[in-house]
Amino acid sequence: MKVTLNRINDKFLFEAKGGSGVPVFIDNKTDEPSKGASPMELLLMGVGGCSAIDVILILQKQRQEITSYKMEVEGQRKEVRDAKPFEGIHVTLHLEGKIDEAKAIRAAALSFEKYCSVSITMEASVKITYTIVLNGRSLEIT
Repeated sequence: MKVTLNRINDKFLFEAKGGSGVPVFIDNKTDEPSKGASPMELLLMGVGGCSAIDVILILQKQRQEITSYKMEVEGQRKEVRDAKPFEGIHVTLHLEGKIDEAKAIRAAALSFEKYCSVSITMEASVKITYTIVLNGRSLEIT
């Protein structure tokens, strides 16, 4: 896998492209207004996007009817020398539709523990937790 970055202004705005050729804009958040996502926001988006694809694929294979899928991904950061890496990430999955509770819980567990390459890449240094809200009700994850 390979990505390219091309600086497109005289500050910190970059256009990044992967194999799909779809552009993603990356910018430094200290220069407001920002014209792109920060690298740390992109990490959170990667965790959310990877898991969302897994969960939807798993639930579709189980013939569950998803009418709405939203996520919130929040990162907690710590100071390490001059950097501020994530020490924890919490994901809230908001699912709507005719979805069995046990299947929703199992799909999320499979994503975060087995299939999501982004989460698994980060698991050695960042604790990733999640909650599931199904049809407006928080599910208990055991």
